[in-house]
Amino acid sequence: MKLVILDRDGVINLDSDAFIKSPEEWHPVPGSLEAIVRLKHAGLRVCVASNQSGLGRGLFEYDTLFAIHDKMARQLSDMAVALDGVFFCPHRPDAGCYCRKPAPGLIEDILRRWNILPADAVMVGDSASDMVAARAAGVSSIGVHTGKPVNREDTAWANVDIYDDLAAVTDALLATHRVLKAN
Repeated sequence: MKLVILDRDGVINLDSDAFIKSPEEWHPVPGSLEAIVRLKHAGLRVCVASNQSGLGRGLFEYDTLFAIHDKMARQLSDMAVALDGVFFCPHRPDAGCYCRKPAPGLIEDILRRWNILPADAVMVGDSASDMVAARAAGVSSIGVHTGKPVNREDTAWANVDIYDDLAAVTDALLATHRVLKAN
């Protein structure tokens, strides 16, 4: 494994049905930033792939989205790490674009940028659209319970391991990563 792709809302930060519309509304899920630090210290690339339809809905502007991402980046910088990239789709769900999850465009773009094979990446998300996008891009997926409720009857969640939070995902990924590196 070389790359961990994270959904933002519900994985890294607390989600809201009313959208995260300002830096003041952005609050990390407890332990999520520390989990990112651990992934980075293990030598993995860590990127964000996030639908941000609040832009297309007119709920906030690009400057606000960048301020939210800057807050996240500053908090990680205070822990001496940085994300390798933040990718987002600004379109509304009805736009039919290829970058909005469940389409695989964001994930495929991330893989192309670092010439990483899908087999060398994993997507961590909280929604069925994250799982479908990962599968469509050929990337394995892992779910977390810190965001949207998981409906195990939805086929998008078939054969997906689900953990309490990003910290628990990181424990599992790093245990596997260490075993693979030792071999």
